[in-house]
Amino acid sequence: MTEAALRVVIVDDEEPARARLKDLLDDIAETQPTRVVGVAANGLEALRLIQDLATDVVLADIRMPVMDGVELARHLGRLESPPAVIFTTAYDEYAVQAFDLAATDYLLKPVRAARLAEALARARRRSPAADALLAGLSRGARRHFSVNERGRIVLVPVADVLFLRAELKYVTARTAAREFLLDESLVQLEQEFRDRFVRIHRNCLVARGAVTGVERAGEDDGEPHWDVVLAGLAERLPISRRQWSAVRHALGL
Repeated sequence: MTEAALRVVIVDDEEPARARLKDLLDDIAETQPTRVVGVAANGLEALRLIQDLATDVVLADIRMPVMDGVELARHLGRLESPPAVIFTTAYDEYAVQAFDLAATDYLLKPVRAARLAEALARARRRSPAADALLAGLSRGARRHFSVNERGRIVLVPVADVLFLRAELKYVTARTAAREFLLDESLVQLEQEFRDRFVRIHRNCLVARGAVTGVERAGEDDGEPHWDVVLAGLAERLPISRRQWSAVRHALGL
């Protein structure tokens, strides 16, 4: 029985690489039928495309400007029916082992037709990799958080977030404009963004660059403490006694 054609989006910042993948897909069409439904030069372009296109497989380069392939895969994982992602990479053997451990398929450049066919066959039966595993492949922190709102992915630039606060099973990401709910762990966010955010309380991280100072509070109710003052935000965030020393050191107070 003939396999159904996989709907493919190709993502690479180099046009010759995109063209080669198209040619290879044509070469293996008899055994692995596909239909290229879109092409993009970076992860951000791809994410916008895929939200409006029925997509089964994404062939994504690892290193791209604006948004790399790993970050793209993490955002796609928040879709209700995420496509399979196959990375194309020129990584060395050590890095490739990391992809094996993450149960994420990859194609070493220059891509070969037989290997592409094998990866597509696997994609037909493999579930998308978990976000935690994809995070282990990244060589740096994400540039965006992603939020699923009404079935679409909304990207929130990390640089715009003033604080992250754990509330029940979600984390609130607060920008100057509004709040967003992230389905992520505050502990994991602290580890990934330790250079950008500092913990002020067991349930709260603040952006170092947004802090304009601290002020004394709670004198009237008998529970004196220090609050963080953030640029562009009227709300004050309390610093716990346990974190006060670390906060002072981190912010140079």
